[in-house]
Amino acid sequence: MQANPLNDPTALRLAADSLEALFLPGHGMLGASLRHRGEELLRRVDDLAAAATKGSTAGIPLLHPWANRLAGRLYEAAGCHVTLDPSSPLLHRDEHGLPMHGVGWPLLSWEVHEAKADRIAARLDWSSNELLAVFPYPHHLQMQVRLRPASLTVEITLVAGSEGPVPVSFGFHPYVGIPGLPRAQWRLTLPSMRRLLSDERGIPSGAEEPFAAFDAPLGATAFDDGFAVLEEQPAFSLSGAGRRITLEFLAGYRFAQVFAPQDKDYIAIEPMTAPTNALLSGRGLKLVEPGGRFRAAFRVSVSPCIP
Repeated sequence: MQANPLNDPTALRLAADSLEALFLPGHGMLGASLRHRGEELLRRVDDLAAAATKGSTAGIPLLHPWANRLAGRLYEAAGCHVTLDPSSPLLHRDEHGLPMHGVGWPLLSWEVHEAKADRIAARLDWSSNELLAVFPYPHHLQMQVRLRPASLTVEITLVAGSEGPVPVSFGFHPYVGIPGLPRAQWRLTLPSMRRLLSDERGIPSGAEEPFAAFDAPLGATAFDDGFAVLEEQPAFSLSGAGRRITLEFLAGYRFAQVFAPQDKDYIAIEPMTAPTNALLSGRGLKLVEPGGRFRAAFRVSVSPCIP
C-alpha cells in the first residue's frame, strides 16, 4: 500500500482478506488505492499531488454535482437559473473550456461518522455560499464504503434540503487496469446498451443508436462514449492474466461513460445518474423533492478467470 498521499490526515485504510483499499475523506472521499494480493488495480494514482494541482481525475473520484461536462456556463434546473463563474477556483474546464466533472475532488472535505477495518460512513454538507454558487440546491451526501474479501461497494445517498428540489446528476470515474499485462491484451466485456451520439465536444445530440454487447480483447480499440443502460443491474468487466475486474451498477445508475484511450493503460467505466449535460438538456434528470432521498450504488468485484 502506498504512503499517505497528499498527507491527508483523514486517510482511511480498509482491508478484507486479499483486498486493501485507501480513501481520502479530506480530499473528496477519493478512492486512492485498491490492491488485490498486493497489486494495484486503480490507475492514475501514482502522483495524486500533481493530479490535485492540475484538477485531474484519478483513482475512484466522485463527480458532483455533475458527471462529465456541461455544454456551457449557464444552466436552468428545478426553477433555478445558474451562471457559473469562469474564474471560480472550484471548477475545472476541458480542452474546449467547458465545465468538467463538477467541483474538483481535492476541494471537498467529508466528515467521517464511522471508520472500521472494512467500512466507512461519511457525510458532505452542500451548504456553504461557495458551493451554492456552483449548484444552488442545499443538500447533503452520505457515502458508505464497504470492503469484502472479493469486492468494494460504494453507496451514496443524496438527501435534499427543505428549500426545494435538488437535481441529480452525479457519477463516479473509476480508473482500473490489469496489472502486469499490456493494454492490448485486456479483454473488455460490455452489455448491450444504447449509445448516446455526441458532437465533437462530447455533448450528446439527443440521438442514440443500438450498441451490441462487446466481448473482445481491447487491442487498438478506443472508447469515449456515453450510453443509456438497458438492464437494472448491468455488469461490465475487464479481464486478463488470470484476474477479472467487474463493475456492477447496483442502484440509481441508468447511464454510463466508457473511456478507454488507445494510448493509455487504463479504462474507466463510469456509473452516472444522468447523461452528460443533463443540467442543460434535462434529459434523464431526476429531481429529489424537499427532504427526499436518492440512493445509488456500484460494486467493484475481483475474481479469478481462466486465461
